[in-house]
Amino acid sequence: SDLDTGSTEVQVALLSFRIRDLTEHFKKHKKDVHGRRGLLQLVNRRKKLLTYLRRTKPEGYTKLITDLDLRK
Repeated sequence: SDLDTGSTEVQVALLSFRIRDLTEHFKKHKKDVHGRRGLLQLVNRRKKLLTYLRRTKPEGYTKLITDLDLRK
């Protein structure tokens, strides 16, 4: 729902959109080293959440991966 911001699936989706936006930013601004540190923190947070989701809800994990097109 629109008010759901705490579930693991929503957190991963929001992080994925922020990561995609930052990736586009770094295509233009190659020397933004401090921003890359923030990007790496977001990627690591998403990785931890995905690991937790895979452990607790495997069917939700596979659905989320296919919906967000994370793994190829």
